[in-house]
Amino acid sequence: MVENEAVSQGVIFPLGDKNEAFAKYFTGQSYLEGLVNDPDVNVGVGVVTFEPGTRNHWHIHHDGFQILLVTGGTGWYQEAGHPARLLKPGDVVVTHDGVKHWHGATKDSWLSHIAITAGHPEWLEAVSDEDYNRLEEN
Repeated sequence: MVENEAVSQGVIFPLGDKNEAFAKYFTGQSYLEGLVNDPDVNVGVGVVTFEPGTRNHWHIHHDGFQILLVTGGTGWYQEAGHPARLLKPGDVVVTHDGVKHWHGATKDSWLSHIAITAGHPEWLEAVSDEDYNRLEEN
């Protein structure tokens, strides 16, 4: 069960299992619940939930895109060369093909979002603790 009330109030879909398949591309613990698992559909849809302080590594989506629909908690989204954006429930993020970015929870909150993804990811370096710890909520 999600321990953060800000996330649990917005939970419509199950939390999912520990995200072991992609754990090497995350700092901290995340959970994944696949929502569309139809081999005839070339778009992945799933709920990703991040424990406080958890974030994925920098990555790029090739031959596709990613849309994030924030459903609970607070988090960060950052594209390379741009300041990080604070995410709250109801926010929508569109990441275009070839854009280097990362996303994850704030230090003190869980984050849950629905990820709609096409193409294939190229996983890059981790977001450093130094860069992550510089982020401040405004």
